[in-house]
Amino acid sequence: MSSIGETTDRLRVLPNTDQVKELQTILRDRQTTHSDFVFYADRLIRLVVEEGLNQLPYTKCTVVTPTGREYLGIAFAKGNCGVSICRSGEAMEKGLRECCRSIRIGKVLIDSDPRTNDVRVLYARLLPDIRKRRVLLLYPLLSTGNTVAKAISVLKDSHVSESNIFLLTLFCTPHSVQQLISKFPGVTILTSEVSKSIPQYFGMKYFGTE
Repeated sequence: MSSIGETTDRLRVLPNTDQVKELQTILRDRQTTHSDFVFYADRLIRLVVEEGLNQLPYTKCTVVTPTGREYLGIAFAKGNCGVSICRSGEAMEKGLRECCRSIRIGKVLIDSDPRTNDVRVLYARLLPDIRKRRVLLLYPLLSTGNTVAKAISVLKDSHVSESNIFLLTLFCTPHSVQQLISKFPGVTILTSEVSKSIPQYFGMKYFGTE
């Protein structure tokens, strides 16, 4: 973990608090029911999304309180959007919308061959002006990193700068992190955990298709 952290400052891992560890434990427990899995997964997603928002730029602003006083605060700079990698990434859309009510979300569908790890884009629906936006890329698991690497390539083909891509994920392997850092050093990765053992069944359990 430390070696990855020394490689780049583009990797952000949530502090390993008792709350985060408990959520990770519940999502790994074979006895967790479907409804509980979704509930606690949504909680962990929300934490990762909140940390992702902390990476976005903001501007200073002044507002007037109900008592007539001025308050010097901040507001996020406009021009943010989300892109979910179907289908697993759609599990994270709710958490993003709960934090950013009017945010627009595009989608990318990528097919992966489990035997060869070859990937191809089947469908992409992105905002017409996405090249001008900061993109929160949603995908809960990084195993090999191949699927996400393809999605990032799609964004770059649409002229999105690497520095404007923020990958939000729940669990990732050291290999996947190293691969993405090597290919796309400007992309920021935000996750709750980097581990050799990740819950590969996340998507099936979340959507009840196990």
